Amino acid sequence: MSKKLPGKIINLALKHFFKKPATISYPNGALELVDNYRGKLTYNPAACFGCGLCVRHCPAGAIKIINVGTKQDRQMKAELNVARCIFCGQCVDSCVKKCLSYSQKIDLSSLNKDDLVVQL
Repeated sequence: MSKKLPGKIINLALKHFFKKPATISYPNGALELVDNYRGKLTYNPAACFGCGLCVRHCPAGAIKIINVGTKQDRQMKAELNVARCIFCGQCVDSCVKKCLSYSQKIDLSSLNKDDLVVQL
């Protein structure tokens, strides 16, 4: 029987073993976000007239726009299901009144699935 030599992965692992880490320890380290980072979605209900384009164009079905007032009031409320959202930005792009935008908030995780449905 011939001896098997260690694969390339061992050499690669040993090479990187002595380098400093390329990642940071979040939340202890500071994160540098780019200008167009897609964080938590923000909603301006005063500008929304309830056309529903954001709901129809969302490929993940993560947004609900709910009319809480009368048809004349046009008081809208929005819900975002963070567990379903893929942060593609289609809802922001399709909103004609620019009621939706992304914030720089990054910590959207939760251990409880019910907490992932957020009132905007």
